[in-house]
Amino acid sequence: MIKRHERLGFILGFFGMCLFAGTLPATRLAVTGFDPIFLTVARAVLAGLAGLVVLLVVRRRVPPRSLWFEMSIAALCTVVGFPLFAALAMMTVPAAHGGVVLGILPLATAAAAAVFAHERPSLGFWLASAIGAAIVLTFMLRRNSGETFSAGDLFLLGTVASGALGYTFSGRLAAHMPGWEVISWQVVISLPPAALATYALWPNDIASVSLSSWAGLGYVGFVSQYTAFFVFNAALAIGGIARVGQVMLLQPFVIVALALPVNGEAINIETIAFAAAVVATVLIGQRMRVTRR
Repeated sequence: MIKRHERLGFILGFFGMCLFAGTLPATRLAVTGFDPIFLTVARAVLAGLAGLVVLLVVRRRVPPRSLWFEMSIAALCTVVGFPLFAALAMMTVPAAHGGVVLGILPLATAAAAAVFAHERPSLGFWLASAIGAAIVLTFMLRRNSGETFSAGDLFLLGTVASGALGYTFSGRLAAHMPGWEVISWQVVISLPPAALATYALWPNDIASVSLSSWAGLGYVGFVSQYTAFFVFNAALAIGGIARVGQVMLLQPFVIVALALPVNGEAINIETIAFAAAVVATVLIGQRMRVTRR
């Protein structure tokens, strides 16, 4: 039986997942005009400025020193690792392909939560997550026609690892402060080095960058890097990292759906069928018990 707060966490997690789902399509738009490294630091600057304004307006105090280490690890994963690996991947693989690979993120998040957040998913929960991940990997192999992993796939696996650790440590921090404050401090502490890097890497041909690339940068900077975490961090704290993290199994298929209008990538009946199968594993997994030590 799912408790009311767990249901709320699931709903918030679903909404946050939808916001995050726009990341790869927007990133693929952005990398057509910006270098991946520049894109990573530029989006950090946009998010950092937004976070700084919010923290100043509400006059939040600096977090205690006991949280600085976890805050730094979370920032390294969410502000540097995930965006950089995603941008590098989107240079060579379609957004829909990347979305499918990200389908293993919930399993990676559950594993990270078990190690770092003292969560103890039940055997049934692990089985549901493993089945969902297997479905997603099968879909990926069918789309690749059985080919081996490419450099883009390896970058996507780096994105998964960064995301799992970032979500886990952000969820831990959200137990001590609101989720919006967690991501605000992450982007603010990253702002000074990101601003210096943005200045150093500023493109000479910036005037020739297309409007769609600017739109992609704006989305990943203000939404993917900042606003979406408001919702998702709260969901992690309310519903549990492993349980809410499993909602991310749905993300590949939201990404595929967005890739059609945003990037012009085709969607087919097979994709819809795999999406239905993954939805089933998520619904089953939500009924599995997750305890905290």
